[in-house]
Amino acid sequence: MLKTEMNTVVTLCQLHTDLSEQDIQKIQEVVQNLQLIADLNQANVFVDCQTSEKKHAIVVAEAAPATANSVYKNPVVGKFAYETFEPAVFYAFRTGKPLFLNHALTQEGKKVEQSVVPIVGIHNRVIGTLIMEKDNSDKLQNQNKLKALTEANETLSELLLGMAENRPFIPDVIEESLFIIDEDLQIQYSNPAAMNLVLEMCSEECKSGNLFTSYFPNLAEMCRLPDELVVQEIIIQNKVFQMKKIALVQHEKNSGSFIIFRDLTELRQKERELTVKTVAIREIHHRVKNNLQTVASLLRLQMRRGVPEESKFYFIESLNRILSIASVYEIILSNSENQDDVEIVSLIEKIGNMLVFSEDHEGKLISIDYSGPKILIKSNLAVSVALVINELIQNCVKHAFAEMTEGQIDVVIQEEASAVRVLVKDNGIGYNPSMKPSLGLDIVKMMIEHDLSGHFSIEGTSEGTEVSVEFPFAWED
Repeated sequence: MLKTEMNTVVTLCQLHTDLSEQDIQKIQEVVQNLQLIADLNQANVFVDCQTSEKKHAIVVAEAAPATANSVYKNPVVGKFAYETFEPAVFYAFRTGKPLFLNHALTQEGKKVEQSVVPIVGIHNRVIGTLIMEKDNSDKLQNQNKLKALTEANETLSELLLGMAENRPFIPDVIEESLFIIDEDLQIQYSNPAAMNLVLEMCSEECKSGNLFTSYFPNLAEMCRLPDELVVQEIIIQNKVFQMKKIALVQHEKNSGSFIIFRDLTELRQKERELTVKTVAIREIHHRVKNNLQTVASLLRLQMRRGVPEESKFYFIESLNRILSIASVYEIILSNSENQDDVEIVSLIEKIGNMLVFSEDHEGKLISIDYSGPKILIKSNLAVSVALVINELIQNCVKHAFAEMTEGQIDVVIQEEASAVRVLVKDNGIGYNPSMKPSLGLDIVKMMIEHDLSGHFSIEGTSEGTEVSVEFPFAWED
């Protein structure tokens, strides 16, 4: 192996993988023997390593046989391999188990017979795969299997013509475990994934001619159902599978079935974990809401027992801020779909009504109206939005209508591209820029710029004052 080719291995591993130096050295040791392996087996041989994000693999080394024709026309070192076309490679990465004589598609779209062996590093971790590929386009197939598979595929095409338009079927067959059984439940064909399934579940080799129910006795009743398509979820040895039985009908007579297994174990486990986390999050929301309401009750109790008149206003401000945050969690908990989202108009309306209608404003008649589309925002944004809206509406109630007997507040919510704009308008005495900003406006500015990654403006108008708040509602932390 030329030194430059070894350098290529190191460069590709460092650039695209998370392998350690020791792991890369192990890969190099394997690569040194690639040409010998290729010549001995008259096959193309490769070493693939998974990329850092584990979604794809990259070819770090290759060797074409000097004793036979190469499967490839062009070099593939540095090219990515995808699970759709080479499922055996990713099976070896996930399980650490080898797969032999599996069918795959090359990067050039050619069908090959592929064998894959995992390369294990010093910590018993799969760090790469050694892949051998041979051209099987001219290989004679067993005549009985070929006949059964051809007839079954023709029938399946007719049955599934309307069902498979939006998804490729061949990759599914490669990835799933596929059995073809006759009317007596004898196995006529099993693909490599099916053979591996029987070996894993039953610890014995899957052989054509054996009864399908000898490997899976609990499925005998389902196999005999007359329906053309049967789909059931089953559990075998603590693993969850979706099993499909597709009847093969020829000349109005049942001639057997396709049996397809899809492993759903990991999916169902993730669903259970998600359910547990969802319940836990809702419980946290419930406790936060209760704790906030407890603090609010303590503040009310203290106010009833008496506080200095000059401190009463600050108690009320603090109480309103706490209740505004609690409103976020009340809306989340009232969501029947268990979503951790908050509808912004409902939140603003809840806070505005609390501030305007729950207190006596020195005899002033203050009204408030809301308008805007339904927009959902994440709860982490909603807490900051609640505090901002609380301060803005409270500022209107406190300052806008001095020496007036009545006033009007309008809150307008607008959606613009991926941003939300909230306008708070009043018909009060107007805004004086020379006035020293209050603590409430300082809170608004800090929340919008730092928590919401947005901006706000305030200006006097011919009718009163208008505050504009804009922030991205698709923002992520």
